[in-house]
Amino acid sequence: MQLTKYKLGDLIVQRREKNKDYDLPIRGVSREGFIKPKVEEADTSIYNVFYKNDFVFNPARMELNSIALNLELDKALCSSLYEVFYVKDENVVLPEFLNLHIKRDEFARHCDYIGLGSAREYCRFANIAEFDIKIPPIEVQREIVKADRQIKRRIRLNEQMIEKLEATAQALYRKMFVDGIDKENLPEGWKVGKLEDICDCFDSKRKPVAGYDRDKMDSSKRIYPYYGAAALMDYVDDYIFDGDYILMGEDGTVMNDDYTPVIQYVRGKFWVNNHAHILKGKNGFDENLLYLFLKQTNVKDIVTGGVQAKINQENMMSIPAIIPPHDLIKELRGMENPIFREIHLRKQENSKLSQLQSLLLAKMGNLKQ
Repeated sequence: MQLTKYKLGDLIVQRREKNKDYDLPIRGVSREGFIKPKVEEADTSIYNVFYKNDFVFNPARMELNSIALNLELDKALCSSLYEVFYVKDENVVLPEFLNLHIKRDEFARHCDYIGLGSAREYCRFANIAEFDIKIPPIEVQREIVKADRQIKRRIRLNEQMIEKLEATAQALYRKMFVDGIDKENLPEGWKVGKLEDICDCFDSKRKPVAGYDRDKMDSSKRIYPYYGAAALMDYVDDYIFDGDYILMGEDGTVMNDDYTPVIQYVRGKFWVNNHAHILKGKNGFDENLLYLFLKQTNVKDIVTGGVQAKINQENMMSIPAIIPPHDLIKELRGMENPIFREIHLRKQENSKLSQLQSLLLAKMGNLKQ
């Protein structure tokens, strides 16, 4: 295959347009893409304007790959601290193909290297313009972009279905265990307990699997998921948990806006850092019901800490829990299990699709003339 080598600066142009009293949506940018700002400031006169197919990046976070391609908004605003560029000639390189190159780890490492030693560790447009890139013919680019779009579309459809299935599961839980239940006058067989009555809590410092050296957490094979307080962070060589568990954020991003905790349902072999509580259901409450209970639990009253919110284990395990009789728990489990089975199947498919995306990016990195 014939490849043509360029400097990235030969393919892109920096956009330097400031806001002119436009009433436009405002976006921030992260590794995952565009995000809505928590507070939309009134004065946007110094904000930068960007258009569809423009790239927006944060020069102070380029080592984290804090860059995004705008494929949705016709016109929008971003912080004046961000920088914007666009493809010079789409007959030479497609914006979506370039975006795939930019999302490779090699690009993030290049940006990290550039920032080393500078006062603020910025990686600006002039710096990334020096990045070397090899481009295949436009027909090949279209095929690669098409494959990537198909993968993303399937992931998106699965995510939408997972959201609907979870809403159905939550509605069933509320109907049987929450709505119309008076805590002061419980039906016969019901009781008021605590979280400790329906789950056990494990420590991430527990003894790891046999033969595993915690001080040598090698990520060269990158097989097993590594979770933090709020999300999947990476993949590592080995694991310390194996089974179905619920992770609840301990500090940092532990809460949503309505003071419900950030909850992750994980299955199989995994590693978890010490910023998440690791929970497993008991006394009839399996992980499905425990997940549903925690997803609608308000933790505002048990949060401690000033600068950084924190949920310690003692306070967490004392969260009040209305516990129905075992026959009702068993009945709801029978209704919820098929729903969660479908949820997990779709999550597994998305995991495989994400691996396929990674292979696609790796293949691009290995393109040879």
